[in-house]
Amino acid sequence: MYQKITTATLTILFAILYSIPAQAAGAGAPHLDGGEMALIWAVPFAGILLSIAIFPLVAEDFWHHHFGKISAAWALAFMIPFTLQFGWELALFETLHVFFLEYLPFIILLFALFTVAGGVRVRGKLQGTPIVNTTFLLIGTVIASWMGTTGAAMLLIRPLIRANEWRTHKVHVIVFFIFLVANIGGSLTPLGDPPLFLGFLKGVSFFWPTSHMLAPMALVSVILLAVFFLLDSYYYKKEGSLPDLNELHKDEPDGIKIEGGINILLLGGVVAAVLMSGIWKPGIEFTVFHVHVELQNVLRDLALIGLALLSLKLTSRSSRVANGFSWFPILEVGKLFAGIFITIIPAIAILKAGTSGALEPVVSAVTSESGEPVNYMYFWLTGILSSFLDNAPTYLVFFNTAGGDAGHLMGPLANTLLAISAGAVFMGANTYIGNAPNFMVRSIAEERGISMPSFFGYMVWSCIFLVPCFVLITFVFF
Repeated sequence: MYQKITTATLTILFAILYSIPAQAAGAGAPHLDGGEMALIWAVPFAGILLSIAIFPLVAEDFWHHHFGKISAAWALAFMIPFTLQFGWELALFETLHVFFLEYLPFIILLFALFTVAGGVRVRGKLQGTPIVNTTFLLIGTVIASWMGTTGAAMLLIRPLIRANEWRTHKVHVIVFFIFLVANIGGSLTPLGDPPLFLGFLKGVSFFWPTSHMLAPMALVSVILLAVFFLLDSYYYKKEGSLPDLNELHKDEPDGIKIEGGINILLLGGVVAAVLMSGIWKPGIEFTVFHVHVELQNVLRDLALIGLALLSLKLTSRSSRVANGFSWFPILEVGKLFAGIFITIIPAIAILKAGTSGALEPVVSAVTSESGEPVNYMYFWLTGILSSFLDNAPTYLVFFNTAGGDAGHLMGPLANTLLAISAGAVFMGANTYIGNAPNFMVRSIAEERGISMPSFFGYMVWSCIFLVPCFVLITFVFF
């Protein structure tokens, strides 16, 4: 029933809104001047992000059942006064603009990766030794850029947990999995991490991160993998006698077996669809109340939805159930990010106003007296805010602060774009709320009986192991 409702809703949505032909739009699109907006307009944005950080800690059951309502409430807390102050036309334009050009492509890509990767089940009599665990993290780090941090995390987290379920000390395995697979591994393509996909939508070429992010990503990954191996070896020696693999995994086959292998081909289709939208430029677009939607992006989104539905059709339901697949994680992300993308509208507008806006101190902090960007400040400010405000919208904020022109940022300001990209992707690992897969991995681990660190307890881990790496990155690259 859920699939039928979702399919029908998406079909109607595209039919009504995406198929409206380009048409004259009167005197032009309404314009939001961020220089006229006070910081109070960003309160709903801060509110929804603080809700994400605090409610799960102080009212977990209430949050679990009502997070969608809370997200909607913060969105309305912005939209209602904004409409009254600036008029319904500007409010409608800004809402449709962020929906069609940012939120919808973002959530459709996550939905496709989540659904397709969730159809692959890795089986086998795996034992969580330091070599096996480090290999898991290495493989996850490598593939995350090509199937997304969400896809790689959902593919590998369950078999990794099964391999280590006999161990007493395993929290560190999940923590480093979040560091590497759910965040840093997604540095090399727009498929890897949501911030880079938003940059791709803004005009950054598909392989720009591959060439520019490779060196810092490799440096951090090698350090973390080496530290993890040493740490895991220490805890492994404290485990005592090793279990009988045949008894522990008596229902698992010998060797490695992949169920739902068709989904690996479908993941290739996801890559092809995103590449197509970045390479093919037919020059055809549709207009929905002044918002211009390009044909290649419409076809990409339809293809991604089609691939996800194919995955559901071709994958055994029993295999998904055995893999612990559920819709809750993607529904949670979808509802929360809908509120985030709406409430971030004034923050981006204020930042785009530059020194004439209410966030002039932030703009000044990343700009020298001569007007040149201060790249190490871009790295740290983007990173620190990404740690607490989710890295996708934070990337957008500083992308626009740096001018918002993808061509210029890939050219003369390439190191600035690198600083923004690295800050958003790397430091999204600093907290549970820094990147969407972080929460998903934590939730799955806790469902399997692993007592994960609290919000601030996790930050202790990140401060000890990640922050020194980021200091090194600053001196080497910025």
